[in-house]
Amino acid sequence: MKEKKRFNIKLLYRKSALMIYDIISIVAVSFLSLLFRFELHVSDIPPVYLHPVEKFLPISVVLSILLFYVFRLYHSLWAYAGEAELRNIAFASLASGVINFVGLQFFKEDLVAVPKSYYFFYVFLLICFLFISRFSYRFLRERKHKMINKDNDVIVMVIGAGEAANVIIKEIVNSHFSTMKIACIIDDDPGKKGKYIQGIKVEGDRSQILSCAIKYQVDEIIIAMPSAKPSAMKEILDICKETSCKLRSLPGMYQLVNGEVNISKLKDVEVEDLLGRDPISVDLDSILGYVKNQIILVTGGGGSIGSELCRQIASHQPKQLIIVDIYENSAYEIQQELKITHPDLDLVVLIASVRNTARMNYIFATYHPDIVYHAAAHKHVPLMEESPHEAIKNNVFGTYKVAKAAGENHVKRFVMISTDKAVNPTNIMGASKRICEMIVQTFDKRYDTEFVAVRFGNVLGSNGSVIPLFKKQIAEGGPVTVTHPDIIRYFMTIPEAVSLVLQAGAYAKGGEIFVLDMGEPVKILDLAKNLIKLSGYRVDEDIKITFTGLRPGEKLYEELLMDEEGLQDTNNKLIHIGKPIELDETNFIEQLDLLETASKDEASDIRKLVQKIVPTYHPKND
Repeated sequence: MKEKKRFNIKLLYRKSALMIYDIISIVAVSFLSLLFRFELHVSDIPPVYLHPVEKFLPISVVLSILLFYVFRLYHSLWAYAGEAELRNIAFASLASGVINFVGLQFFKEDLVAVPKSYYFFYVFLLICFLFISRFSYRFLRERKHKMINKDNDVIVMVIGAGEAANVIIKEIVNSHFSTMKIACIIDDDPGKKGKYIQGIKVEGDRSQILSCAIKYQVDEIIIAMPSAKPSAMKEILDICKETSCKLRSLPGMYQLVNGEVNISKLKDVEVEDLLGRDPISVDLDSILGYVKNQIILVTGGGGSIGSELCRQIASHQPKQLIIVDIYENSAYEIQQELKITHPDLDLVVLIASVRNTARMNYIFATYHPDIVYHAAAHKHVPLMEESPHEAIKNNVFGTYKVAKAAGENHVKRFVMISTDKAVNPTNIMGASKRICEMIVQTFDKRYDTEFVAVRFGNVLGSNGSVIPLFKKQIAEGGPVTVTHPDIIRYFMTIPEAVSLVLQAGAYAKGGEIFVLDMGEPVKILDLAKNLIKLSGYRVDEDIKITFTGLRPGEKLYEELLMDEEGLQDTNNKLIHIGKPIELDETNFIEQLDLLETASKDEASDIRKLVQKIVPTYHPKND
């Protein structure tokens, strides 16, 4: 309570000081206006003009102070004064001038009116006096801030000279807290070259980026091009990443439309931005058609793929969403997120292991899901090479038990998440996923459920992917570790991959292995270099890259199809169907029985058993 009282007294002191200043200003302006009218010669001012001004002055002061109050000249936070406050000063001064014009008509001597130029000078000078009092604090505060941070200035280049750039530049220029200092602007429009935005010059087009970065010693580049196409953004980024500057950008055009453009909306440029292609689009109507009002179950729902599946499914109005995961922390996180983003969603979160037959049977018998997305799996290649029995128990027999429960409980559709590592596998993880595909195709013939698998490559930013590892290594000052200079991988963002999985599920008729078109493969070394450059560092100078050698079970490149598989198109050119490979189902089931026993007994020859089931599996140590 005492603290509030002290604050009010301090505020009262400030208002009182401003009022005293304004009273002095009105008195001074009243006489200065006459002085200016007679070219600063005091002796030339006739008494017939001076006396009316003197007589009306007390009334002018009182009425003007009341006007200033009405126009909120004592209510604004002048440290953040802007156009609105300047407009109020102008209107208040003009209103005070009108009062003087009307009032002095009643005080004129010998019917001689005060010269009309007096009122012009009065309004002009009053605006100046009020402006100085209100904006000087802001000016002095800005100067103090700049002096304190002169050695900490972040020199910034802005790319783009449109509305978004104008908003960002204005906020940076007017900020009391930002240490950013905008040095120049770049824009490809030749008509903008040499022009100024908020006092900052547009130096030229993208060809000037490198030279301007050196000329102005730029620390950070802000790309204010929210409506730019991905291909255009990639071209700009390819130039910017050679500057050793930190790169940041606006997330998208909708931020500008919604008036949300500000410094806080800037994001670090990510490797995804260098893919240089339009975001993958899907037929949302086909997804809605088979997800809406259905009971959906997602295993591994807390993982990177599983959680994104849950997000996208939740937005398509399912009747109920059931998340199954063995890891309680990740399950809890997606549960809390969906409670906030979809408060009306009928959400069930269950902690369970896909290895537990009784638990899976209970869940399916209790909740009767219509569609199942099976994303639960061990995916980390080197770790599974060290623990092959766990890969078999979790991936193969976890899939077997979930799929069997789905078939026996008349689930309409079962979609398993597979991987490109299942093609000609050299590691136990890939081989285990290939067996999972075989299970799915076998069960499709035994049950009414439509069993399908969706195969794709790496996703950017997923758990265990190289991007989070590279970022962590860069944050720690390096080195960034790459297994081999020639290793390549297919990449897609998590939301893109999941949206295609959902649409592939809509195309399912049963028994298909859907193969997602991952675009052009990317060299991991290029990925590492780009991420270092995007972070504002120089490769092998600030951050070193070291090669550690291929890890156990790792290949230089991954394939999406096997030689035996054909390729059939779907309505989405990015989703293809691999022709099912014929197999002896009776022999396959017998081999699975032997494999299950071997995995439980920790048999040393488990890789040989896997090889009998998957002839294309060739372990590196064989």
